[in-house]
Amino acid sequence: MPQRRTALITGSTSGIGLSLATAFAAKGMNVVLNGFGDPVEIESLRSRLAHTHGVEVLYDGADMSRQEQIEAMMARTVERFGGVDVLVNNAGIQHVAPVDEFPVEKWNAILAINLTAAFHTTRLALAHMKFNGWGRIVNIASAHALVASPYKAAYVAAKHGIAGFTKTVALEVAELGITANAVCPGYVLTPLVEQQIPATAKARGLTEEQVKRDVLLAAQPTKRFVTTDEVTDLVMFLCSDAAASITGVVLPVDGGWTAQ
Repeated sequence: MPQRRTALITGSTSGIGLSLATAFAAKGMNVVLNGFGDPVEIESLRSRLAHTHGVEVLYDGADMSRQEQIEAMMARTVERFGGVDVLVNNAGIQHVAPVDEFPVEKWNAILAINLTAAFHTTRLALAHMKFNGWGRIVNIASAHALVASPYKAAYVAAKHGIAGFTKTVALEVAELGITANAVCPGYVLTPLVEQQIPATAKARGLTEEQVKRDVLLAAQPTKRFVTTDEVTDLVMFLCSDAAASITGVVLPVDGGWTAQ
């Protein structure tokens, strides 16, 4: 029987990441969960995924802003499963403020978690993928990898960086059976988006409902939030053998936002 593949998804204790972890487990892959949250709830989630789908599920609480913690997480994954076959860089944070008022520590944290962490996980995952002649790297970027919005300088810079990083990795491993792609969702009503609504309301002098209708969904011609299932289904396709010739792509799932 072939060795079971392993998927590592950063930021996978909620939102898009959790949806992806569930889908990979349902496909029979071992899963490495990562993210913050209540330890009891996370252990319940880990146990439920493992027992429901008959796979091994490891939780690692590595802080994606800390190089040494990322390195330790990757080392534990190698020790437990031999390596990472599917890597999804999903962890992200956000802060909304004008450039001249943007807290330096927030800039540093957003660049570290949203961009630099993907460099560390990727560089440490590639040896196993190269040895096996197969691998899938998917970076969950954002429509902000392609276009900008006011008051989100660090996030937009990081996501543009992820787009370039993805293309570079794809070219370097193109002959090795490994693909690297970036998925760029529009607004998905995840905890990350929900948390930024009050800050955006304050920055723009609007109510929270006005932010949803006139700021967030104003950008999306479909006038509805992208669902986590829509993002998950696309990622699962990119990680399949059918997508072997799709690499270096920065692919919007944004309700038409970047078509404008």
